[in-house]
Amino acid sequence: MSSSTCYHCGDVCDNNEVLFDSKRFCCNGCKSVYQILIDGGLDSFYEMESNPGISPHETSGKFDFLENQEVVQKLLDFDEGGVQVIQLHIPNMHCSSCIWVLENLGKLHIAIKSSQVDFPKKQARFTYDKENLSLKELALLLSTIGYEPVITLEDYSKTSKTTNNSLIYKLGVAGFAFGNVMLLSFPEYFEVEEFWLDRYKLFFRWLMFAFSLPVVFYAAQDYFKSAFKGLKSSVLNIDVPIALGILTLFVRSTVDIVFDLGSGFFDSLTGLVFFLLVGRFFQQKTYAHLSFERDYKSYFPIAITRIVDENEETIEIHKINRGDRILVRNQEIIPVDAILLKGYAQVDYSFVTGESEPLKRKLGDKLFAGGRQIGGVLELEVLKSVSQSYLTQLWSNKAFSKNKASSFQTLTDALSKRFTLAVLTIAFLATGFWLWHDPSKALNVFTAVLIIACPCAIALAAPFTLGNVLRIFGRFKFYVKDTNTLERLARIQTIVFDKTGTLTSNNGSAITYEGMQLTEEEKVLLKTTLRGSNHPLSRELYGILKSNQIETLDEFVERTGKGLEGKLGEHSVKIGSAAYVGNSDYNSLETTVHVAADENYKGRFVFKSQFRNGIVNLLQNLRQNYSVAILSGDNKGEKNKLAQLLPFQLPMLFEQKPEDKLEFIESLQRKAKVLMVGDGLNDAGALAQSDVGVAVAENVNVFSPASDAILEASKLNQLASFLAIARQSIKVIKACFLLSLGYNLIGLYFAVTGQLQPVIAAILMPLSSISIVVLATLTTNILGRKLATKT
Repeated sequence: MSSSTCYHCGDVCDNNEVLFDSKRFCCNGCKSVYQILIDGGLDSFYEMESNPGISPHETSGKFDFLENQEVVQKLLDFDEGGVQVIQLHIPNMHCSSCIWVLENLGKLHIAIKSSQVDFPKKQARFTYDKENLSLKELALLLSTIGYEPVITLEDYSKTSKTTNNSLIYKLGVAGFAFGNVMLLSFPEYFEVEEFWLDRYKLFFRWLMFAFSLPVVFYAAQDYFKSAFKGLKSSVLNIDVPIALGILTLFVRSTVDIVFDLGSGFFDSLTGLVFFLLVGRFFQQKTYAHLSFERDYKSYFPIAITRIVDENEETIEIHKINRGDRILVRNQEIIPVDAILLKGYAQVDYSFVTGESEPLKRKLGDKLFAGGRQIGGVLELEVLKSVSQSYLTQLWSNKAFSKNKASSFQTLTDALSKRFTLAVLTIAFLATGFWLWHDPSKALNVFTAVLIIACPCAIALAAPFTLGNVLRIFGRFKFYVKDTNTLERLARIQTIVFDKTGTLTSNNGSAITYEGMQLTEEEKVLLKTTLRGSNHPLSRELYGILKSNQIETLDEFVERTGKGLEGKLGEHSVKIGSAAYVGNSDYNSLETTVHVAADENYKGRFVFKSQFRNGIVNLLQNLRQNYSVAILSGDNKGEKNKLAQLLPFQLPMLFEQKPEDKLEFIESLQRKAKVLMVGDGLNDAGALAQSDVGVAVAENVNVFSPASDAILEASKLNQLASFLAIARQSIKVIKACFLLSLGYNLIGLYFAVTGQLQPVIAAILMPLSSISIVVLATLTTNILGRKLATKT
């Protein structure tokens, strides 16, 4: 067979076959793709599976329209600093080999910086250097290796809603074959001997064999591929016993009809595959539903400042419309494509491109969504409304994510290998016994064991349970990145809180000024400088200062953990700690912000912090199950105030710089799993270092890629309830596992003792999966109702 099929795509080679490198290709196109992949160092593409490639199509002139720059600009997601980003629909990708070659496209062309594949949507996102590669050349490169992109201008700006119908086709084939094989099996079921024996027995049996072929070699192919790849990687995945059961049924049934030993088990075989695919289809539909809810129902609780008639108002980010004027402060994410109207733009696009060098932009330039402003405040005019699904992609971007999931073993991963090994051991031992005791039952026992112990229920338990919990958490404004984060959240042992902006509220603090009177010019400069900062104390102070005049600063600097500096003309102002503004002799136990104008110390603002409602009860509840600590950059006077507020003692560290917080988290992680709760500003390093980092958001664009979850500030007092539900969700998964185990043990008893026919096992197996899904859904909904009563 290998001598007559194409080494690249697997198609049959005709008289025009091409010989190259001692291999046969069906055409010059496949030979060229092979040569490109080998020369590009992607030869391991052919080791993943046999004939994984796609034959390229002729594309001469097809992408000439991409030479028009107006067209290209409508298609691009990003175009700054010589880097372009685009998301392309590639319908030809069909397997893990396709994903692998597309995500390694940078080896074929040095200008391609990164590529990320969204396999369910058949989309890939490419970041490339436009000086060395044009969009047309990228499209031609993809077409050359068999992954021609589909580009349409009419609806390309909308979210592509492509559907992978292969599962539906396979389900249809399996259902059609199952129904017909069952009908053809009736004569033997009812022992219609005369009619059966005399005329049509042989014909019906071979007809059942014919119906089973597309079921085994088409409808069930994903199970064989998954099992083969697992074994090739020395991994016993959960598809191994499924594939082995299908193969055993098919071989046994074929042997039966060839040697006239019986009609075989084609009804069981087609029924098994059909019910497996029904379960997979149901699972896919549920995942799509959960994904929809998480992508489009206010995924990020972030707000933006909109300017209306020279007044500033804070609005939810999804309410921004084309033509609005918005304010973007230092360290804020630019949430939309916009035109720069005022301010000095220095934008860090590393979240989008991976390049950390900030780009300077002048008035009238276009700024793209996803950049972070570094420096003073900007005023922008919105070009299009925000796409929260785009921000979702940023949150998952590999450019700045610390892959905490890679070192974390999920519950399903931990059990699947042991389960598969146990099932195979039982199957072989039972078969060995029956070969010695009664060989006629050996194959039936082997088949029944593999089917009855199908691990589908185990595979479904965690995704359905955790997926539902993610949806419930999102409804109550606690946005968790993924199910892996949820499992890590359930294993937390120590919780560390930041104080300012986390335990304390940005609203309601009493602020008094002590010192020399500020002139009107100094007040204007002070408020204008504060306008560019997102620090909680800066925002509070900015809100109370009485000055309607806002200027555009010549210079703005914010030094994390120290303070701010603004310059306008010949005058300057410094705002921050006493040491930062030049009053190093000052020592106080109060929370203060000091001010110096033109290098002359003027005075200080004293803050009486207002703690959030329910914080004492929250800390009290958390102490029952966790070790709790508090970190703060404030002075030690706040420690005494907090100690008086709490009726119990907690470890509290004050005067902590951002690097001190990170080191403290590292020290705790040597003994326990750590949850860090902060405001996402000075705590970014600690959030990224912790096992789970939660950013608390309150009327501010605090989108923090360092975090694993975002919690709306008003829901902070419910954190103990969220953590309790995370732990209970793991108990639900374990209960599902126990239910599945009980079912398997009962079924295995009858299978091992030779009392269970494979067809009965094939019917019972999907019922087990359905019961797991029902149990997971009902219990998580009950947890959701309990959470609703507490909020």
